[in-house]
Amino acid sequence: MAPNPILSKALPRAFYDRDTVTVAKDLLGKHLVHVSRGVERIGRIVEVEAYLGPHDLASHSSRGLTARTTVMFGPPGHAYVYLVYGIHCCMNVVTERDGHASAVLIRAVEPVKNTEGSTRGPGRLCKAMHIDRRLNGRDLVGDDFFIADPLDAGTPRIVKCPRVGVDYAGRWAKRHLRFYIRGNPFVSKP
Repeated sequence: MAPNPILSKALPRAFYDRDTVTVAKDLLGKHLVHVSRGVERIGRIVEVEAYLGPHDLASHSSRGLTARTTVMFGPPGHAYVYLVYGIHCCMNVVTERDGHASAVLIRAVEPVKNTEGSTRGPGRLCKAMHIDRRLNGRDLVGDDFFIADPLDAGTPRIVKCPRVGVDYAGRWAKRHLRFYIRGNPFVSKP
């Protein structure tokens, strides 16, 4: 694959091996890249949610280690892609140390290159970027599915608020663990 003139290289593993809230905020403005069948799809990450491990009742890992959550309990810098409602794929980035089971959900991206359809909301962005369960467990420090710094990166103004659709999680539902770029038209509507 020829070098992309708008991107630097994939983020290093050390980027993901940090506090989950810090990683979530730092992902805003980065580019999600998926190369499939010779087509490079790029979206600028504009909205995320942090899930803090087994003690976070909104996190899949709160139910313990299962076949579905194995990737979350693994090393940082891997994609956790799962199916919701039996229809939509959602993509998370595993954070912190191996065994901690924290992740950041990518909720929305701004189309940059070769995306098809809406990218507002985790299911739609996965469909537009051709991300499916075959990418579950994929190392994001690779060359065909990764997150990179855009060369023209600025510092986004970040808004924080409660996560979407986690009312069942008690006090965790009210925690301000959703972050998005202020004023970006591609942020999903809760």
